[in-house]
Amino acid sequence: MKNRRTAAKRSIRNILSERILVLDGATGTELQKRGMPAGVCPEVWCLEHPRHTGEIHRAYARAGSDILFTCTFGANRLKLETYGIAGVREINRDLARLAKEAAGPGVFVFGDIGSTGRFVEPFGPLEFEEAVAIFREQVRGLLEGGADGFAVETMIDIQEARAALLAIREESDAFAIVTMTYEADGRTLGGTDPLTALATLQGLGADAVGCNCSVGPEAMAEMVRAVKPYAKVPLVAKPNAGLPRLIDGRTVFDMTADAFARAAVTMVEAGGNLLGGCCGTTPEHIRALADAVRDRKPAAPLRRPPAVLSSARGCRVLEDGPLMIVGERINPTGKKALQEELRAGSMETVRRMAREQEDAGAALLDVNVGVPGIDEVKTVREVIGSVISVTALPLVIDSSRVETLEAALRLYPGRALINSISGERDKLDRLLPLAARYGAMFILLPLKGREVPETFEERREIVREVLREAKRHGLTKEDAVVDALVMTAASRPAAPRETLRTVEWCARSLRCRTVVGLSNVSFGLPERRWINGSFLGMAQALGLTMAIANPGQEELMSLKMAGDVLLAKDRNAAAYVRRFSAVRKEPEPAAAADPSRRVADAILEGDRDAVVARVEEALSAGIGVGELVEGTMIPAVVRVGDLYEQKRYFLPQLIAGAEAMQRAMEHLEPRLRGDAARAPRGSVVLATVEGDIHDIGKNIVSLMLRNAGWRVVDLGKDVSAARIVSAMEEVQPRAVGLSALMTTTMVHMKQVIDLARDRGFRTPFLVGGAVVTREYADSIGAAYGKDGVDAVRVLEALPPPEDS
Repeated sequence: MKNRRTAAKRSIRNILSERILVLDGATGTELQKRGMPAGVCPEVWCLEHPRHTGEIHRAYARAGSDILFTCTFGANRLKLETYGIAGVREINRDLARLAKEAAGPGVFVFGDIGSTGRFVEPFGPLEFEEAVAIFREQVRGLLEGGADGFAVETMIDIQEARAALLAIREESDAFAIVTMTYEADGRTLGGTDPLTALATLQGLGADAVGCNCSVGPEAMAEMVRAVKPYAKVPLVAKPNAGLPRLIDGRTVFDMTADAFARAAVTMVEAGGNLLGGCCGTTPEHIRALADAVRDRKPAAPLRRPPAVLSSARGCRVLEDGPLMIVGERINPTGKKALQEELRAGSMETVRRMAREQEDAGAALLDVNVGVPGIDEVKTVREVIGSVISVTALPLVIDSSRVETLEAALRLYPGRALINSISGERDKLDRLLPLAARYGAMFILLPLKGREVPETFEERREIVREVLREAKRHGLTKEDAVVDALVMTAASRPAAPRETLRTVEWCARSLRCRTVVGLSNVSFGLPERRWINGSFLGMAQALGLTMAIANPGQEELMSLKMAGDVLLAKDRNAAAYVRRFSAVRKEPEPAAAADPSRRVADAILEGDRDAVVARVEEALSAGIGVGELVEGTMIPAVVRVGDLYEQKRYFLPQLIAGAEAMQRAMEHLEPRLRGDAARAPRGSVVLATVEGDIHDIGKNIVSLMLRNAGWRVVDLGKDVSAARIVSAMEEVQPRAVGLSALMTTTMVHMKQVIDLARDRGFRTPFLVGGAVVTREYADSIGAAYGKDGVDAVRVLEALPPPEDS
């Protein structure tokens, strides 16, 4: 079986070197055409109706698909449990076998893996290792069924996509596709953009990366075009057939097969290598696509694209651009207060340092948790979760302990930089495989043994040795950043010159990126800032890529930015002008100490762990409960919503801020009873409609409404029209909110509204969900809420219901 998958992987790569590889189209709508009713488990229905399932696979194979996806999109433990179904492994195995039987010769079958429906640690409640275990169950079943490869698709959470890809890699080396789903603004609901996702996923071992669903082919072509210059793997595009519309109670897509095929050519020209269709596409769409791209030569991925480091919501391209400062402050060495906080499990200072360094101009953040007697593995996981919640900067993971580095790399939702890997055999043997496994870059420390090599020639030889070893693990010089080794000028006057020679050789001969730990050069000397600044300017002129330093040092950052201008690394001196033309405000230490401000900050940062303690501090300082809620907490959670609307916050931050607010309100509830200022606005009934088991969006709406003072009656997911109307009779709500994620289930919204009107209710309805549009809402007589923030605003503007 393993040999067959290896052969399939080789064959797929050979095809991709010659032509476009064609994927299949939509499955759900084809199943409905063949009689699959709403509300059933699609995977089980497919097994119970193998003739219909096989017909769909064969239709796509005849249409020209090179790869068919198994009907296992929701066949993970969490999704199946919502239907009361067990047997994950058997269901995946049998559906893979069914697809293999239908595929025929020359057609590959990929095991299809979709979302669990939950956000994954550190963004949500599903523990990362549990997510990996859930996907491994599914992968094992698909392998037993004979799957040739895997397709992880329709992901909105980069961490869940990482968990699924790791599960595949820990079970098989088969060809693996990973595609994310992006909104019209070019980001996932979690805030990840296509380049950030590409850097993370291709580093982690995906064989092809791209996007599917949400948008049509024109918008998807632009996404492909934007990331092509950075891709070392083939790019995937599986767009919808235009936008959904409701006609005669059915969801239809407005793009014909011919129009879809013409758009497919645009995706090829943009750099797409694997093309197929998502919602609304049929075998006719795929046949037209296959015909249109048959003679098109694919644009090959780059062998050595620019290196990119990423976080969950942003990335840094390590091109020949402005010098990057790696913020050094999240390091407890010599910082007693930070050491004590880390021992106590407090992340307050860590969060503050992360924010301050980003505001000061850091491009990356170094994270070190080395405190004697501390559980480093536990602490580094907590620090990573805290830092990524307040900044989008990529992280440099700094530790001398292999266990700490592995725990950090496994959890970190991006492509990190390891600090560092030296030339000692033990370090090479233990750390290079880690970098390769988790797709990390690494700082190459030209050091062997205890003695620091004094000359450039000695360092050069060690660099070459480490790069030769790295190559054995599939790593190249593009994955390395050479530490030029800075020693103090006070004790070794010639040392800075050797460091500069190392920088120059790396930049101009080796063509490799470099880093220096800046403050070492001035150790033991007075007025160290001038030594640091002068040395930085010299190294910058010789091609230095990044410096580990404190970005809060005004002189240093000013000199760095001046150097960028003089070396033509700051186009039109834009960053320099922006920095020095801005009105600079002095910090306000008194404001930071204000207890009500600290409560607001906890909500803004989504600090669910600290918010209750900060509330108690405010109450102890004499701030009244009503004043705290109305004057501080409500404005803070409204600000969270505003930042989300402005696309400065994304879904994980919105959820964290709302949950921090909820935790604070629950703590204050006994004191709030009888407080007129916090009287409920009224009741709202919420439900995900029948046939739809997705409830992330509905849960966020519920959270936001509770924080805004509404009493929410949440009926859950897959709720029938009769049950919703029955709840209306019991609750007599001011409004009803309905959610749907799928085009096939949003039609039930109209059924709910029609039934309610037949029963005499004039209650306003609010509808929303990924596929729901304002036009659709208007057509069924409902208001439209695009997200949780908008839902609060819309409900507050609705007129009260008429008497039923």
